[in-house]
Amino acid sequence: MPKVSKFGRRFIYASRGFSLVELMVVVMVILVIAAIAIPSLVHARMHANEASAIGSMRAVRTAELMYQDAYPTEGFADALAKLGPNGSDCTQVGRTNSCILMDENLAAGLKSGYVFVLVGDGVKPTSGYTLTATPEANGISGRCSFSSDASGQININDGSAGGGSFSVSTGGGCDH
Repeated sequence: MPKVSKFGRRFIYASRGFSLVELMVVVMVILVIAAIAIPSLVHARMHANEASAIGSMRAVRTAELMYQDAYPTEGFADALAKLGPNGSDCTQVGRTNSCILMDENLAAGLKSGYVFVLVGDGVKPTSGYTLTATPEANGISGRCSFSSDASGQININDGSAGGGSFSVSTGGGCDH
């Protein structure tokens, strides 16, 4: 039986918790904020992966020069695995495990959403190489492919129908 005050009115009990409508409004606000923020975060992640790929290509260039200096009869390495530990503990280094490039992910060919492929020119000693970096998932891990050779110049291929190719040093890029 509800309590009745001495004036004949029922007491109004304070409701406990939130109503369904209030909870729905809060959820909708959170979803709107997420819908605005997530594309920006994905775009920022792609930019970070692209910058990492360029940095990795520069690291491979430096490792290639060190490898060529250490093994002049081999010239440049014709595979990324030769620049890294290649399964060894690096206590004894050689032509197939020079341990110059200590980033095992890069030496394996996959780093920060990019796939790296190093190909020599096929002559002994190897006097040239081509290094390419392509996004693991185009449009998700990156938008541009990169290529470099023994000259050290890094070129950007944005994947457009016109085949836009830009040099990193000239300020071109995926957002040109």
